[in-house]
Amino acid sequence: MIQITDNISLDPNEIIETFIRASGPGGQNVNKVSSAVQLRFDVRHSPSLPGFVRARAAYLAGSRLTRHGVLVITASRFRSQAQNREDARARLIVLLREAANRPALRKATRTPMRAHESRLRSKARRGQLKKLRRVRRGEE
Repeated sequence: MIQITDNISLDPNEIIETFIRASGPGGQNVNKVSSAVQLRFDVRHSPSLPGFVRARAAYLAGSRLTRHGVLVITASRFRSQAQNREDARARLIVLLREAANRPALRKATRTPMRAHESRLRSKARRGQLKKLRRVRRGEE
């Protein structure tokens, strides 16, 4: 089991890892060895995640989430397949931990009465100033 938080853990069978050829430097080795890892995890249908974590993880995944709700993480930072595999899993765990933290709800607050009255006074002052600038009939 992959531990996400104290009460959330993932079954490793839910994660599908495929190894692909990485781009970038590496000489002839890069054309022969599949060292990059593409990790796939079905966020929307995972039985290991509570509902609110599923929804928030889908939101946080952004463009890494497919139309079917599968999270795709590609790791090719290292030249070693094992290091890329650990990197992909670590990135999945970080995303799921962030999804498990519920954001603090914003408390709606009222505008202070003094600020409200001050705003109305300044509007009245401005209106009075503009009124004094008007050209009266007969004085044109």
